[in-house]
Amino acid sequence: MSDSGGPLVLGIESSCDETGIGIVRGRELLANEVASSVAEHVRFGGVVPEVASRAHLSAMVPALRRACASADVDLSELDGIAVTAGPGLMGALVVGLSAAKALAVALNKPLYGVNHLIGHVAVDLLDHGPLPAECAALLVSGGHSSLLHVRDITGEVSELGATIDDAAGEAYDKVARVLGLAYPGGPAIDELAAQGNPKAIAFPRGLTAGKDQAKHRFDYSFSGLKTAVSRWVETERLAGREVPTADVAASFQEAVADVLTAKAVAACNYLGVDTLLLGGGVAANSRLRTLLAERTAAVGVTLRRPRPGLCTDNGAMIAVLGSAVVAAGRRPSALEIGADPGMPISTVLA
Repeated sequence: MSDSGGPLVLGIESSCDETGIGIVRGRELLANEVASSVAEHVRFGGVVPEVASRAHLSAMVPALRRACASADVDLSELDGIAVTAGPGLMGALVVGLSAAKALAVALNKPLYGVNHLIGHVAVDLLDHGPLPAECAALLVSGGHSSLLHVRDITGEVSELGATIDDAAGEAYDKVARVLGLAYPGGPAIDELAAQGNPKAIAFPRGLTAGKDQAKHRFDYSFSGLKTAVSRWVETERLAGREVPTADVAASFQEAVADVLTAKAVAACNYLGVDTLLLGGGVAANSRLRTLLAERTAAVGVTLRRPRPGLCTDNGAMIAVLGSAVVAAGRRPSALEIGADPGMPISTVLA
């Protein structure tokens, strides 16, 4: 074990279009290098798995070297190597796993294949310290919108609800395309929405009707919202009217934030917890952060939000989860573990 600061762990993240290498000692962030391939996907309007995999291959070693130099750490000093085992794109996951396995064998270090989504919860440890004995977490990203019950970040996490179709991030990308905005859609819509009226258009709030409460109380659905925006814009264009893109963006964003935050606060009440953690790439969205802060404060729930730079996919979140797993004495993963694109949230360590 490293010094009293806690386990020194290298984290490798390659689930989608960011190659992330992070190094932490306990809950101290020493390095966080991210190489994004977003620019290579722009012309396709979304992530192309094969392109992402090739980008990971090119970026992995340079990112690793930069992280080691930034942290002033020699790989021989590590207490363990953590890597995203899932969920994510199969080819992209395999690149990260292969790199982690090679390092584990070459350095004779234990390997920990961890859950990408739980990494988004664990990364807050770097900003705000240990989690309470029990809390709720709202994860919002390009591929996932989930409400979690967290009892133990290293082994006891359960899912209260999740998206049943498009995740929030996917809806942002699709609506951005309808409005002629750049990919990725999240930042583009967030910026445009600041100029619009969020009450201009009454877009639907999915799975909030009374009939949905029994089966989908904590689930999300953004497919209908995306379709409603598309039809509204198409109707305006067919009628020869200029589309008020800022108002559309603001009204769409308000609908997303309204549903996400309302159900998250309801989940806290249901669980009887007084802490809610916000994580995932869409957690950097300004309206979501503001509205959630207002609604949690109104009911006496403490809101924990990692800094925006730690919300998107990165190696630091995998490293700090790995460090927590090592400190908890969890058994390392076998070198034979494979990538699991559909890894369930209840599986913290493969």
